[in-house]
Amino acid sequence: MVMEVGSLDAGGLRTLLRERAAQCLLLDCRSFFAFNAGHIAGSVNVRFSTIVRRRAKGAMGLEHIVPNAELRGRLLAGAYHAVVLLDERSAALDGAKRDGTLALAAGALCREARAAQVFFLKGGYEAFSASCPELCSKQSTPMGLSLPLSTSVPDSAESGCSSCSTPLYDQGGPVEILPFLYLGSAYHASRKDMLDALGITALINVSANCPNHFEGHYQYKSIPVEDNHKADISSWFNEAIDFIDSIKNAGGRVFVHCQAGISRSATICLAYLMRTNRVKLDEAFEFVKQRRSIISPNFSFMGQLLQFESQVLAPHCSAEAGSPAMAVLDRSTSTTTVFNFPVSIPVHSTNSALSYLQSPITTSPSC
Repeated sequence: MVMEVGSLDAGGLRTLLRERAAQCLLLDCRSFFAFNAGHIAGSVNVRFSTIVRRRAKGAMGLEHIVPNAELRGRLLAGAYHAVVLLDERSAALDGAKRDGTLALAAGALCREARAAQVFFLKGGYEAFSASCPELCSKQSTPMGLSLPLSTSVPDSAESGCSSCSTPLYDQGGPVEILPFLYLGSAYHASRKDMLDALGITALINVSANCPNHFEGHYQYKSIPVEDNHKADISSWFNEAIDFIDSIKNAGGRVFVHCQAGISRSATICLAYLMRTNRVKLDEAFEFVKQRRSIISPNFSFMGQLLQFESQVLAPHCSAEAGSPAMAVLDRSTSTTTVFNFPVSIPVHSTNSALSYLQSPITTSPSC
C-alpha cells in the first residue's frame, strides 16, 4: 500500500494547488478540533467513529473516507487527478499508526480510487501552514456580538416581554458556532439590530413560550419543547438539522435560541455538529463550550444526545453498536456514577472522555 502513495512537500503542494487546484482533492485526517482551528483552504476533514474503525479491521470503505456522495462520485469518475492526504506533522506515511485515520484513508484510496494518484503531504498541516500561510484558513475562537443592552433601541422587541428579558448571566451577544450557525438566548432573538448585524436570515426557536418577534423579516422554525427530563427533544433533531442545512445551502445564517441559550438550543447545535461533522458528543460539547461557556443541556438531553451519537457515527454497524449502551461502553471499561435529578446513573468513561458528566448537570425551567 505504501509503495502506491507518493509524497509531496509544502512547495510541491503549493505548486499543485496553483496550477491544478480543481483537479486536486485535499483530505485532512486531523481531529475536528484541529481542522476547525486551521486548515488548508478547500480541504475536507476525514473522520470516522471508534466503532467503525474497530469493525473495519484495517479495510475501511471509501464511503467512510469521503462520505459526501457527490464528492465521492467525482473521485471515482476520475475528476480528481491527485488526492493529497495530510495529518498534523508526520514526516512519512509509514510512520503513521496502522489503524489511524491517515493509514486507513490511504488504504481505501489505493484500493478504490485507482483513477487518481494518491500523495502524502510531508510535515503535514504544521509544515504547510508555516510555509504557505496564505493558502490556509485559520479561525480564532469567535467572540460573538455585543451591543448595548438597552431595550429602548429602535429595532428591539417590546421590553415588556418577560420571557425575553436579559438573563443576568448572559450579558453578551450571540456566538458563532459555525460561519452559518449562531447560538444565543431569547433576549438576543428580540434584538433585530443584533440579528441584522450578524446577517441572520432564519431562527430556530427551541421553546414553547418565547415569541417569534419578527416573522415578517426572518424565516422561523419552532421546536416547542420544555427544558425538563420528560421532554423528547431528539425527535426534532433531524428536522432541525435539515432546516439549518437548507438555510446554509441558500447562503443564509441561522440563529438558534431557547430562553437562556443554555440547554435546549445548545442541544440542537450539538446534534447538528454530531451528524454533519461526524464527531462524538464529547468533541462537539467542548467545541460549543469554547464558544459559549455557559451551555449545560439537562441530563435527559445529554442522554438523548448519546443515543443520537450511536446512530450517526455507526449507521451501518450492527444493532449492538447502535445501542446507547455500546456508545458508552466504547469509551472505557471504568465506571463513574453521575448524580442528577433524584436518581444516579452509572456511566463508563475515562478521565478525559465525557468529562462534562463528571460534575452534576443542573437544569433550569427557563434554559
